[in-house]
Amino acid sequence: MQTVLLAGGLGSRLSEETVRIPKPMVEVNGRPIMMHVMDIYSHFGQKDFVLACGYKCMTMKAFFNNLHLMNNDFTVTLGTGQMNLRPCRSMDWNVSVVDTGETTMTGGRIGRLRDWLGDEPFMVTYSDGVGNVDIDALLAFHRAHGRIATVTAVQPPARFGNLDLEDDRVARFTEKVTSYETWINGGFFVFEPGIFDYLGDDTEPLEQSPLARLAADGELFAYKHRGFWHPMDTIRDRDQLERLSAEGTPPWLQFENAHGAELRPKIYA
Repeated sequence: MQTVLLAGGLGSRLSEETVRIPKPMVEVNGRPIMMHVMDIYSHFGQKDFVLACGYKCMTMKAFFNNLHLMNNDFTVTLGTGQMNLRPCRSMDWNVSVVDTGETTMTGGRIGRLRDWLGDEPFMVTYSDGVGNVDIDALLAFHRAHGRIATVTAVQPPARFGNLDLEDDRVARFTEKVTSYETWINGGFFVFEPGIFDYLGDDTEPLEQSPLARLAADGELFAYKHRGFWHPMDTIRDRDQLERLSAEGTPPWLQFENAHGAELRPKIYA
């Protein structure tokens, strides 16, 4: 099954980095954030990726064109330019890098990939958010309900302390709090080909009319992920993910108990 990574936005809140590179190329622990996202899918044997690029697309094309060379060692004869590659690292991903337009919105990007995706179900996610989502369980959930679309619902990481007030007195202070009743769009979609009937032109974000109409028609279901999830919207987010990935296996690649019914997300923010 093919997995689409939406990788074309400007990333204006990460302008310190994205002035020179596209947001999916911002590094976490020495690797672009989008490759961390691809690691999640690869863990479950999903290794066929389509990158829907836009802003600074050529940078992304050059990166993946040269990745096999950069991942391995080589000897070059400078007089002739002949190169002998000495493989030292294997990566069996199949990556299509597609220019879907610099100003195209997320719905339009998917629409432009119709010829690439054919008539089979496919997955879609953002290239800047990571979570230990059980892809096998997500696909099983999607197939079980039999409708057009599945979105992974996540509980956002806490960013601020919480005050419980009784009149003007603080009854309880919690340094970090997560509202377990709050669910947001965490990406990690699964779509049937019928999704194309809901997509408009290049100006339409997936997250507006298409998902709203799918929901109104009873064609959108939510897979509830209670494990780790974290976006990379700001430099602060990037630094937080950097710290987590430096501690060993990052939490977005720790899949045990990733979808347990009673599991509550650990607070990392």
